Amino acid sequence: MKIRIAKASDKDNAISTLTLAFSMDPMVRWSIPQPAKYLAVFPAIAIAFGGTSFERKTAYVAEDFSGAALWLPPGATSDEEALLEVFDQNVGNEVKQDLPGIFQQMEKFGPTQPHWYLPMIGVDPTSQGTGIGSAMMTEALKVVDEDGLIAYLESSNPKNISLYERHGFEVIGEIQSGSSPY
Repeated sequence: MKIRIAKASDKDNAISTLTLAFSMDPMVRWSIPQPAKYLAVFPAIAIAFGGTSFERKTAYVAEDFSGAALWLPPGATSDEEALLEVFDQNVGNEVKQDLPGIFQQMEKFGPTQPHWYLPMIGVDPTSQGTGIGSAMMTEALKVVDEDGLIAYLESSNPKNISLYERHGFEVIGEIQSGSSPY
């Protein structure tokens, strides 16, 4: 499977792939359990988390759009204001009570030195388990290694931890608040 840097014109296809990939993600679906709302809102979440990766040329896609990964280089951040607005307008009160604790923990575990950040990686459910996620990680980590910097991510799905560990990531903690899943 060929993995390449995504063009700006690939953004809609990549975000659609991520929407499918995260449709069974425990943390995402805990926050937006209604299917229609999830499908309507998740693209805005993905764009807020890693949307500038397209302009920065740090988004990767599988040639057939069966996978997408949004990386942020050192110094780039997610659009926290847009993310908070999307969650504020679209999640229930119980989830809203738990979100500040989740975001505080995410910040606590985040590295303080310059680093690459992977806010989103996903594979279309019909292609999961075929090596696409691993191929995307391998391609992006070449750039990280060339920079000689660390890479960081949060996994909202325990099933993905083995993929990350195979690529050199280590679990440094768990994030959980209130009724949220681990």
